[in-house]
Amino acid sequence: MRALALFLLLVGCSGGQQPAKDQPPQDLEKAAIERGLVRDPADSEIAGLYAQDTDRVCIVPTSIGYKIGAFVDYGDGITCSGTGTASRVGETLHIELGEAGTCGFDAKFDGDNIKLPGALPAGCEKLCTRRASYAGLEVSRLSESPAEAAAMRDANGKRLCGD
Repeated sequence: MRALALFLLLVGCSGGQQPAKDQPPQDLEKAAIERGLVRDPADSEIAGLYAQDTDRVCIVPTSIGYKIGAFVDYGDGITCSGTGTASRVGETLHIELGEAGTCGFDAKFDGDNIKLPGALPAGCEKLCTRRASYAGLEVSRLSESPAEAAAMRDANGKRLCGD
């Protein structure tokens, strides 16, 4: 009888629940998005003005997608300046700069930042002077305003996303 009472006491104290060993830990990025600490890239509009130091990227909506302009300035006339189109699938931006098909590549978009790959097609060099390059360019969102993005100009005063 004592053994039965001791057994019931132990079972009652254990709570009867098994730890969930088979459940994977929650993804930190998903947890941050759920708590509002990080913007959900899937819900973010890409239009806006992006910058890092003297580098700028503008994206404005058009009737058939997005117009993009990118400007890199290393000083002393060492620059890149180009316009083109952008489309988005999830966290990937497909960017086409310059003449159709000469400077096309995929960049990463996380909701607030755009990161270009470290290696770009040879056609992208035509948009740059001397040693300048778009390779590895990273910019962060400054504004979500298409009007501010449309006002962005390169070193020659050319509006890259405006009419």
